[in-house]
Amino acid sequence: MRTQKGKAKDSPCKMGGLLELLTRPWTMHILWALSHDGPMRFGVLRQQVQGISSRVLTERLRTLEGAGFVFRHYEQTIPPCVTYGITDRMKDIQKVLAQLEGLARKWGESGTGIAAVRGNSAQRATV
Repeated sequence: MRTQKGKAKDSPCKMGGLLELLTRPWTMHILWALSHDGPMRFGVLRQQVQGISSRVLTERLRTLEGAGFVFRHYEQTIPPCVTYGITDRMKDIQKVLAQLEGLARKWGESGTGIAAVRGNSAQRATV
């Protein structure tokens, strides 16, 4: 929940807060990449999440790190090496992501997947 000045307001419903965090643009893409492909450096993660800007990726990673879903490992080398990965807390959500992947595969095989939904939406918009 957001206030007028854009500051987060505590939601009385714990599910509401979790959903707000997870449904922000790019967040699920980031979590999926890290849970599916393992820990990775910032540049590799940016390539995995095609279309995301560095600024947005940085913002989302900071938010996810603050929520305890993502860890940030910094090595003082030249150049510095920063690796991101999922925490034990995220491993609970990883199970849900795996179930969603199963649904995506099942629906993709049946022809009623996301691509079909997008096609129908685009078709309705032009009618």
